[in-house]
Amino acid sequence: MKSWRFHGTGRPLTLDEVEVPHAGPGEVVVDIKAAGLCHSDVGALDDAQWMASFPRIPMTLGHENAGLISEVGPGMEDWKVGDRVGLAPVMPDGDAIGYGAWDGGYGPKVRATGANLVRLPPELSFEMGAMATDAGITSYHAMVTVGGLKKGMRVGVIGLGGLGYIGARVAVLKGAEVYAADIDPSTREHAAEIGLAGVAESITEFADKDLPLIVDFAGFGTTTAQAVETLATSGTLVQVGLGRLQATVNTQAIVFKQLRILGSLSGTQQDLAELYDLMRSGELNPPINRLAPDRIPEGLERLRKGGVVGRLIALYED
Repeated sequence: MKSWRFHGTGRPLTLDEVEVPHAGPGEVVVDIKAAGLCHSDVGALDDAQWMASFPRIPMTLGHENAGLISEVGPGMEDWKVGDRVGLAPVMPDGDAIGYGAWDGGYGPKVRATGANLVRLPPELSFEMGAMATDAGITSYHAMVTVGGLKKGMRVGVIGLGGLGYIGARVAVLKGAEVYAADIDPSTREHAAEIGLAGVAESITEFADKDLPLIVDFAGFGTTTAQAVETLATSGTLVQVGLGRLQATVNTQAIVFKQLRILGSLSGTQQDLAELYDLMRSGELNPPINRLAPDRIPEGLERLRKGGVVGRLIALYED
């Protein structure tokens, strides 16, 4: 089979012939039906600091995946060929599908373990299922599990791209009053469909809202600093975005306002199962931009240029 292979920072993906994977003990093989494109893959292509996440190259990228189980290994009796699944990417040991030892969904088949598998409800398409496995659970985990979102809470969201759109909408559906910031005017136009109480170019424009929680899905350094300036006393910043890998912030504000700064990475099987339940209502339906797998490099270039609303999803045909 042919897969898009990563050969290191500064080098383009190449479409290479690779061996078809088979399921070992505690594993299944999943035929990929939909694979999401993520800005972190652009980071790996552009920034050498990401190379620590890739001890093995070449390898197949793609950590947002949904599909059908096509092979079941020993010890996986709870699963059968034909089961619809989404793949929570992170393993208990910190390894992940699309990183390290586990080839990802920029190819037609992947190996996965019981720690990855979540049943995909029949009401949800494969592209929605794939979107949820990283953009979805990363947003949900940051907002709900780490951020402690509660009904009636005022929440700030920075960045309304793939993750931020979902995180803001999750917060709205859970009864929060949500204020969001994005530098892209076209992205801010989605405020009404998300259900935002306010939208602006910078989160600092909501300093008067006394926000106890801000989730930064952009992470461009300035955004993190602006969140620190804007948070209410004893507020919490959850950092998700890695648009830049360093930030300079006002430590006086952190100390005097007694702020908490928490990092949030990906999510869990439980997050994904809860998110799928939320998505079944049809009220969480972020924009999906579909493309053929042979156009994955073009899709990553679109992410590099910015301005993509929702998620880019490669669809594999039968």
